[in-house]
Amino acid sequence: MRSLLLTFLLLSFIRPGIGQTPVYLDPNASVDVRVNDLISKMSLKEKVSQMQYAAPAIGHLQIPAYNWSNEGLHGVAFNGLATSFPQAIGLAAMWDTALMYQLASVISEEGRAKYNIAVSKGQRGNHQGLTFWSPNINIFRDPRWGRGQETYGEDPYLTGQLAIQFIKGMQGDDPRYYKVIATAKHFAVHSGPEPERHKFSTDVSEYDLRETYLAAFKASVVDGKVASLMCAYNSLRGKACCSNDPLLNNILRNEWGFRGYVVSDCGAISDIFRGHKEASGPAEASAQAVKAGTDLNCGATYSYLTKAVRKGLVTEASIDTAVKRLFTARIRLGMFDPPAMVPYSQLGAADLDTKENHEMAIKAANASIVLLKNDKNILPLKKDINTIAVIGPNANDAEILLGNYNGIPSHTVTPLEGIRKAVSPKTTVLYEKGCDVTTPHTEMESAAIEAAKKADVVIMCVGLSPRLEGEEMNVKVDGFSGGDRTSLDLPAAQGDLIKKVAATGKPIVLVLVNGSAVSINWENENIPAIIESWYGGQAAGTAIADVLFGDHNPSGRLPITFYKSVSQLPDFRDYNMKGRTYRYFTGEVLYPFGYGLSYTSFAFSNIKVDGIVKQDQASKLKVEVKNIGTKEGEEVVELYVKGKGPNANDAIKSLRGFEKISLKPGETKTLEFTISAATLTFYKEGSGYTLDKGEHTLLVGTSSADKDLKEVKVIVE
Repeated sequence: MRSLLLTFLLLSFIRPGIGQTPVYLDPNASVDVRVNDLISKMSLKEKVSQMQYAAPAIGHLQIPAYNWSNEGLHGVAFNGLATSFPQAIGLAAMWDTALMYQLASVISEEGRAKYNIAVSKGQRGNHQGLTFWSPNINIFRDPRWGRGQETYGEDPYLTGQLAIQFIKGMQGDDPRYYKVIATAKHFAVHSGPEPERHKFSTDVSEYDLRETYLAAFKASVVDGKVASLMCAYNSLRGKACCSNDPLLNNILRNEWGFRGYVVSDCGAISDIFRGHKEASGPAEASAQAVKAGTDLNCGATYSYLTKAVRKGLVTEASIDTAVKRLFTARIRLGMFDPPAMVPYSQLGAADLDTKENHEMAIKAANASIVLLKNDKNILPLKKDINTIAVIGPNANDAEILLGNYNGIPSHTVTPLEGIRKAVSPKTTVLYEKGCDVTTPHTEMESAAIEAAKKADVVIMCVGLSPRLEGEEMNVKVDGFSGGDRTSLDLPAAQGDLIKKVAATGKPIVLVLVNGSAVSINWENENIPAIIESWYGGQAAGTAIADVLFGDHNPSGRLPITFYKSVSQLPDFRDYNMKGRTYRYFTGEVLYPFGYGLSYTSFAFSNIKVDGIVKQDQASKLKVEVKNIGTKEGEEVVELYVKGKGPNANDAIKSLRGFEKISLKPGETKTLEFTISAATLTFYKEGSGYTLDKGEHTLLVGTSSADKDLKEVKVIVE
């Protein structure tokens, strides 16, 4: 199959009637020389045509058509069969950079395989290309945002570290060719409200901009070497992000040294004149965007660029700059070279839906599950329980488990299926839905209560749904609005069902299936065991059963804060970070950022710092971690830097390091964290990034909660 595919690709590269190979098709020439040669042969109309995401073929230049739109948030999306990993928020809950790299490598291999197959069939359509508009690294500043499930949570450092590995896994490590191209989005200061995103303007302090909203993008560019960014729908400080010159030129290109291309969010160029009213029409909006640094339009508004050039609104030299960036990407993807030279050209159907990929999906889903509560060690359950009742609207709904921006796996294991496969043949598993996600049903409810009465233990699978929380949705249900949420509570139908089942007196394990935090205050007080499983992808049910019955010791940690109520939060439209996330929130939370339990216990000791820190000199923080329990398990060691606190308009604490380690019972490991100038440098209004001399407090522990952290001092000279 692979040799046949390679032949197809080779034939697609060869063009009859070519005498001498043009410079731009010469793989021995430098990329810059090739790109310049190609641009010199293109008319203005042809150049403009290539700046739209559905770029047409240019026959006389042997340029095939190319559609730039593809998605790979947690698996190749919208293109048929693909391995489906946990939704991005679940991937963040793994707190595992190595595993993030591994699964991103799987996504990119499947993406490249699908591209090779499509090209061999002469197909070059939407979602068949090599340019993936992932990851979404916006900060999940408020749990009401429906797209927060697509992110890596509320912390810029965690988000940045995970993004770096996702990008590297996607783009590959070949020095010459990208496996695929990753796209960090949405640049910048973008996180709802969804219904207002085409006209909404954010105005944040320089401190919040730098410390929260830009930090993960900077990491993606500087450390991740991401090849593409997507500019956001909203305006920043009264200037649309896709025509925001300070953002795209001064910060992104000049300050961070970005050399890739920028693509607009879909329809964002037309928003410049339609939503934001910052241009008189499409030609003006297009000119503003190109001059600011947006090279590619997801949409058709850039078709007006020829008119814009004629009117003197933008120069052809600016058009050339954008087109050069785009063809630099295409050449580095190997699109104009013989397939035999491109190391990824042999990937094909045999690389899709493999046993190894299925195992990776299980591994990721296991790693993403967070144990929130386990009173009296009710978990893990025994597999030979006489009767188990599985109840809840999310217990047997495969679609919910895939989240959004998903592909279609060959099989999705629901919690019900996973439980049935895990238990003893002698165990009876009863199932009742109990209610719909938002709607009560008397008969369903009665049947669920009767099932609970017959059971020795009840497993309730409740939560939310990607049909309710997500991107700009036409949803009008209590607690939800336009894709966002107006309440953090579980839908009332589910909350009522939980209480009625609990009234039977049977022990309950609550399994949450959702993409964002929920305020389960009553449940936390009254249900003995609770796990957070997110939208766990194709292996969700297998992983849930693994945790419930002890085949996997849970190691996930929360990448977001679980608040007690929406009333604890500032107005959703306020992008000021004061009062938001563990870094600035001063109230009492339900579950803190970084929190997660295990079936074993760990002890930290001998925490010490060796040496002082200077601008060019780092020190080491060492901590011993011992498994003092009876089961092998993984612990996430979290390192924070203590700030001056909200009264000084500073963070209370900020994550600056983490490592996930595995320990057998009785085993001790010593971890080392490098404490460099970068660890202790923060942005100050009026001063820029500053390293303060003197004593700094480091915090080491198992969550962001003060009670879970130990202090140690370090000196900066």
